[in-house]
Amino acid sequence: MTSETQAQPTPRSKKATVSDTATNSTTAPVPAPRKRASKTTSAARSTAAPAEATVKAALKSALPAGFVSFVGSGPGDPDLLTVRAVALLRGAEVVVTEAPEHAALVQAFCPTAEVVDGGFGLDRQPLTQAGRAKVVVKQAKTGRRVVRLMAGDPFVYASGPEEAQACVKAGVGFEIVPGVSPVTAVPAYAGVPLTTKQHRELAVVSCADAKGVDWSQHADDRTLVLLSAVSCIGEVADALVEAGRSAETPVAMTRVGTTTEQETVVSTLARIGSDARAAGMTPPAVTVVGDVVDLRTALSWFETKPLFGWRVLVPRTKEQAGTLSARLRSYGSVPEEVPTISVEPPRNPQQMDKAIRGLVEGRYEWVAFTSVNAVRAVREKFDEYGLDARAFSGLKIAAVGEKTAAAIEAWGLRADLVPSGEQSARGLLDDWPPYDDLLDPINRVFLPRADIATETLVAGLQDLGWEVDDVTAYRTVRAAPPPAPIREAIKTGRFDAVVFTSSSTVRNLVGIAGKPHPSTVIAVIGPATAKTAEEHGLRVDVLAPSPTVEALAAALADFGADRRTTLVEAGQPVTRPSERRPSPRRRVT
Repeated sequence: MTSETQAQPTPRSKKATVSDTATNSTTAPVPAPRKRASKTTSAARSTAAPAEATVKAALKSALPAGFVSFVGSGPGDPDLLTVRAVALLRGAEVVVTEAPEHAALVQAFCPTAEVVDGGFGLDRQPLTQAGRAKVVVKQAKTGRRVVRLMAGDPFVYASGPEEAQACVKAGVGFEIVPGVSPVTAVPAYAGVPLTTKQHRELAVVSCADAKGVDWSQHADDRTLVLLSAVSCIGEVADALVEAGRSAETPVAMTRVGTTTEQETVVSTLARIGSDARAAGMTPPAVTVVGDVVDLRTALSWFETKPLFGWRVLVPRTKEQAGTLSARLRSYGSVPEEVPTISVEPPRNPQQMDKAIRGLVEGRYEWVAFTSVNAVRAVREKFDEYGLDARAFSGLKIAAVGEKTAAAIEAWGLRADLVPSGEQSARGLLDDWPPYDDLLDPINRVFLPRADIATETLVAGLQDLGWEVDDVTAYRTVRAAPPPAPIREAIKTGRFDAVVFTSSSTVRNLVGIAGKPHPSTVIAVIGPATAKTAEEHGLRVDVLAPSPTVEALAAALADFGADRRTTLVEAGQPVTRPSERRPSPRRRVT
């Protein structure tokens, strides 16, 4: 064993550098991990492959072959999918869709499944119910696991009964998986309860053939839920008034309910026809008629979210945008992810090869992860060499922040050191113990990081007496420019806000797409990012109180809430930043 692999401290006079510890080429295979006292969790005691195989087998068993599951996809919000629906999608081999939004569900839960358009035929003409039934039966007879996605609920104002009868006739097995129906969900998202203590009855009426409806049956005070009524709402309202309903009966029409494009028009039977036309209401929409509509003033919860309908640009790497986008979406916004950075392997992979070999051989006392990407890079190397988390036995693990610690935990490990204060390299150094030759058998730290990382952590660790193998684990390069429509939207102010999570995202977005319009709200994650934004001529409107994506999203939501309150108190309509064109902002210096 060479001096580099002995479990003894390296002499201080021969401090290791990148060049003498991690750059020499090697063709020797990575040895099997030596046995040490294990610090891994039970999740790390088995390899990932058997676990993945078990999960895949469970998903496949969720749906028999040559069988159809009619699955209700709900009214539009993907978060309203049932647990059973998600399980069946994950095990599906064929998915028959009928609505454009189904493409996103397929991509999220079963991207390898074959997608069959059940809404249109080969000539792109809408299929009849009989035509859809033929498509479903044909796919089922191939012997594969088929999921028929249906908007709303398969048995509520849908073609589910007809298609299920076709399966019976063809001898194909099927099941019905109810979904959240627009009949109840859309009014709920509009803040309109369908029943109260004073209004206990309701009726649901399809207005696809409004002339065939006997409106005299609905002349009482029951709450009415009208479907397919957008084009004929004026005639329906007149018929209800003629049948005996008061012309001042409240009416609420909500289009594309449960989505961030939701829009509600509140009117009366006397005026709903003209008000709906003036608002440009289009299908799909659900209309509620009755006194329960008055409760919307107090109960509107969805359309009053602080960022409702805001189009927010998220310039991040695709892999890192998920958490931030989810938080922004929870505040009612429509996040659009535009990658500005591409993560690629290092130009010299031999550095990582040698470092991983040293980790397995017990060369290090600590391994310090400064990002989720660093965790991913090391894990990919482990997979390449057939190693698992047991190779970390006996090592101390440091994470620069909670997100990185979570990525480590997902690997079946636990971080021994996470900053108690600032979630940064400086915060990590504040808590890092100095090297003690009596307590620490090895004085070397493995630091896998990006090629553009600062030297703050390296210098700080050396000041504490540690030797550092500073290894480039991955490279960050500028991504390709976004499509022309996105670039145009950025420059012309069609985005309501942009959230910057680092200085590099500012530089790269401006470099590949240009500066955001002055009307766009600029939100940044910390002071350094704010300084970079101002250096590029951007005025910072929102500064996160702490450097986390959760704090950044919450700060933008607070800004949106304050803005909404100001407009309401001034008696002005609540608009989004993109709907107003203020004079160009003065650059802050």
